[in-house]
Amino acid sequence: MSTGLIIALIVIAAVVVIIAAVMTLRARGPRRGPSLKRRFGPEYERVVARHDGDTKAAERELTERVQRHGDLRERPLEPAQREQYEARWTAAQERFVDSPRDAVAEADRLIAELAGVRGFPDGGQYEEQLAALSVHHAHHVDGYRRVHRAAHLRAEDARDGGQGTEDMREAMVAARALFEELVRPGRHDGGRHEEDRHEGHHRAGLNGGRKAETRGGHMPWAMNRRQAKES
Repeated sequence: MSTGLIIALIVIAAVVVIIAAVMTLRARGPRRGPSLKRRFGPEYERVVARHDGDTKAAERELTERVQRHGDLRERPLEPAQREQYEARWTAAQERFVDSPRDAVAEADRLIAELAGVRGFPDGGQYEEQLAALSVHHAHHVDGYRRVHRAAHLRAEDARDGGQGTEDMREAMVAARALFEELVRPGRHDGGRHEEDRHEGHHRAGLNGGRKAETRGGHMPWAMNRRQAKES
């Protein structure tokens, strides 16, 4: 075989390798966006909006979150812990009628504490805790963001009258979804029987007393604006 033919074969082989590498990169490239969008849902759209529509910058941020927190394994709750957290949340809901600002502050503290117990970063590292929660509970993490913001909003900065109270009520409604995910038994910590017991207890708590849940699906303590008072 001549030297020229050998060189030609080497060049052809190199071109084939380069083409294959380019095609592989192209095949992988478009997948990251849709994959992140599926994983993060509304959180993906929120981050894109925060980056003024720059999807590449948003996806870099979300990818970094996954790299930092994707391997986190949530620690199980003991049944007694679960009941204590449920009782505290119920108390916060009931307190909302007379003191909405105190109620949202308690809800904020409760989620921060519960997330820390489940293995997420400590509540004192709010931004990092929020980032970790967004990786594992992306569809409900914004509720925590909203109740945290409401809890830390100074009274003079809040809007006057019933609309301010309504904002706080909606923040607690949104935060409850994340609370329920964090307090719910996992597949490997308590079994099906424990999960059924928890759901039955929770439903009974929601349906009992004078604050029964409305047909519209609102919280059992939902009230009109004139019933609640700003603290």
